[in-house]
Amino acid sequence: MVDDSAVVGSPADVRRRVDQLAVESAGIGTFDWELATGRLTWDATLREIFGFGDVAEATMDAFYAFVHPEDRDRLARAVDAAVESLAPFEAEYRVDAPGRGVRWISARGQVAVGPDGRPAHFLGAALDFTERQQERAQLSRMLETLPTAFFSLDDDWRFTYVNLEAERVLGRCREELLGAVVWDLFPAAVDSPFEQHYRRAVETGEPVSFDAYYPAPLDAWYDVRASPSPGSLAVYFLDVTTRRRAEADVLEAARRAELLADVTAALNGTLDGEESVALLARLTVPVLADWSLVTVVDDVPSDRPGWRRHLRDVGTWHHDPAAREVLQRYATTRIPALDDRSPLAQAYLLEQRQLIPVGATEHVQRHLAPGEAHELVGALGAESMAVLPLVARERVVGMLTLANGPGREPLQGSALQIAEEIAAHAAVALENSRLYREQRGLAEELQRSLLTAPPPLPGLDVAVRYVPAARVAQVGGDWYDGFRQDEETLTLVIGDVVGHDIAAAAAMGKVRTLVRAMGADGVDGPADVLRRTDRVMQKLGLTTTATVVVARLEDGPDGDLLLRWSNAGHPPPLVVTSDGQVDVLGEAHPDVLLGIDADARRTERTTPVPPGSTLVMYTDGLVERRGQDIDEGIALLGHVLGEHQHLSVDALANVLLTELLPSANDDDVALMVVRHSG
Repeated sequence: MVDDSAVVGSPADVRRRVDQLAVESAGIGTFDWELATGRLTWDATLREIFGFGDVAEATMDAFYAFVHPEDRDRLARAVDAAVESLAPFEAEYRVDAPGRGVRWISARGQVAVGPDGRPAHFLGAALDFTERQQERAQLSRMLETLPTAFFSLDDDWRFTYVNLEAERVLGRCREELLGAVVWDLFPAAVDSPFEQHYRRAVETGEPVSFDAYYPAPLDAWYDVRASPSPGSLAVYFLDVTTRRRAEADVLEAARRAELLADVTAALNGTLDGEESVALLARLTVPVLADWSLVTVVDDVPSDRPGWRRHLRDVGTWHHDPAAREVLQRYATTRIPALDDRSPLAQAYLLEQRQLIPVGATEHVQRHLAPGEAHELVGALGAESMAVLPLVARERVVGMLTLANGPGREPLQGSALQIAEEIAAHAAVALENSRLYREQRGLAEELQRSLLTAPPPLPGLDVAVRYVPAARVAQVGGDWYDGFRQDEETLTLVIGDVVGHDIAAAAAMGKVRTLVRAMGADGVDGPADVLRRTDRVMQKLGLTTTATVVVARLEDGPDGDLLLRWSNAGHPPPLVVTSDGQVDVLGEAHPDVLLGIDADARRTERTTPVPPGSTLVMYTDGLVERRGQDIDEGIALLGHVLGEHQHLSVDALANVLLTELLPSANDDDVALMVVRHSG
């Protein structure tokens, strides 16, 4: 048996019925408009879509009556154009369907010509896509209200949709964007990360995300997410320029804070203020400027006229290695060539910063005499410049010149604040260096006035050295002395009063004078000299303590000299023979310091000093320091003596100081080197 619903007929009939079933299952209705008669025929599906009931035929005018008034004229024009041109028809419109309300219709059609070649029928199909349109409208509303910019591109890279935020961010209205090719409207995107990532997303089918910068007129950074789908690329993007600039500001602030820390470390790392301030030129480039120049104010004037006589450029640096020699040459020639109205002169004389935001080269050249400096600053090509005075104790002690080329903004805002902080630190360093030199000079003068080199004695070569501590006014208790008790002997004294200041130096002067007086008055041995000194200190009420070695060289048997010594708590003397053998004299048996116990027992020892031997007496600053105890220092001193005993006494004294003293010694050092030359 055959089911009533079965399709019976030829294969063509079967195929037509199958096609009809497919159309019906998809909810697609068909229509036929006979152009000659105006009769419009539609199938049951289309009648249901439009709400036409059982009316199978009507006219186009009757159909247009169902079309939404806002879409009616547009649809009529599209139909007429398709009939006229015989082109495919495609349209979306709304209808007011009785009992169903407003429905969205998508229609497609094509004109069929008759045997005479003239248009005969307008055939087509229509689909109710109201639900899909509602979803589309809902999506559109959502996209329109998104705070994120969004647009979509088709396979030809044309804009198919843009939301309001995208219009705002891109600076173009949607009428200008829709249908246009993205590369035409935004040519700077070609061969940029934008194009590279968009094409990769389309080619791989994988979404991409990236940050990229688009130049003027947008001049902005964007955080972009691009998601591909068949025939479309959806792009979401945010303008993150503010964030990127904030991040850049944070990084720049960190760099400048690091610069300030480096400057502080450099300025505090040495008491040579001029040397440390000269480093500013290198430290400030390129963080603050393209090139930099540092000037100091000398206390001792030059032979230049007026304000120039006190100024001297001490440091330069340029970010371009090829320009450093030019800048250095400019620094050596500019001060004599500048006039009284130049930025450098104004910063110095008025004690005020001088800012030149634009045209710095021309500005400076107006205040430079014709010649080499005028040409050199032109070659340097500064667009902006700042000259900052270094002011300390209400006087200018130097200047910092910072310059930028045309590709960089002038010094301003936080960068200018950092520069001024650096200038303030540098000014303090220079002023402290000046005060240090003054105090050190006074202290050294006082100290050296209390030091007496041993008198000459035939057969003896003597070298003495005094090195003050590296810190300000850290002279004090160290001294050496030498005098004759008679024509045949030489008494040597090395001592150290406890303390490292001017008070210690004054106390040292008193103890030194007592030791000299006790030793020079009579022929007492070293132990008796120390004993008498200790007793007099007690009687005079001197509360200071001191370590002292008193040693006397006198004639011994067989051409040797005899060294007789007594040690009051001082580092032991050393004797090195001509063949390099080193003897530490009584290192385990020093007596008590002076000023502790006036009745303490004082011992005296002797040792021969053969011809060619060298006696070395020193204070503890030579052998004792942080991280190295005195025993290690004495062992190192003996090693250096053994290696260099062949040198002259002056050369040997220099080697000892060079080999044993750190660059910044914390204690002053007195040293005596005495050789028995025979």
